Amino acid sequence: MITLAPGRPYGALDVLEAMRGSRRPGGVPDQLEREPIVSAVADQLWTRDGSRWSEMVAGGSCGPQLCTLEIAGTLDGAVGEDLYIFEVNPGTGEAALQSADLRGLDQDIVDQLDAFARAHWPDAAPPGPLTSARWQPPPRASVFVLSYRSGGEEGSPAVDAILDAAAGTVELLDSPN
Repeated sequence: MITLAPGRPYGALDVLEAMRGSRRPGGVPDQLEREPIVSAVADQLWTRDGSRWSEMVAGGSCGPQLCTLEIAGTLDGAVGEDLYIFEVNPGTGEAALQSADLRGLDQDIVDQLDAFARAHWPDAAPPGPLTSARWQPPPRASVFVLSYRSGGEEGSPAVDAILDAAAGTVELLDSPN
């Protein structure tokens, strides 16, 4: 079955460098470029195999009390990008992970996930092709979210499924349609 060996390849200096080198409009607010914040963020950045992204991109914005920090990157050979979004309290230095949209998977892994899901589909079959796959950070690294869509038109059947590689199961989520 499909297994990943996630690792944390980044340290605080890597995150700080990405923040300071941000090419996004407005860049990253200066109040986020502090040691406790960059360390907390680095401790929560995983890649599917512990390799470093070919490029790390950072962006952020601040409100009156809290800030948002986005860190994204793509592994060589991956079909998608990993995106982490943090809520940061500059006063306390806390960086809480709000979401991890981890699509940095090789095509062969995506193909294996699709084949396993189709072989273990709880109903008749997926409504159409696999349109996206994402993995979960540890401790749920054996869990993948797969999205199947039958077409681009409004009202097309759509199904999201959770594939747990460790348990060897596929569970359907409620359809948005």
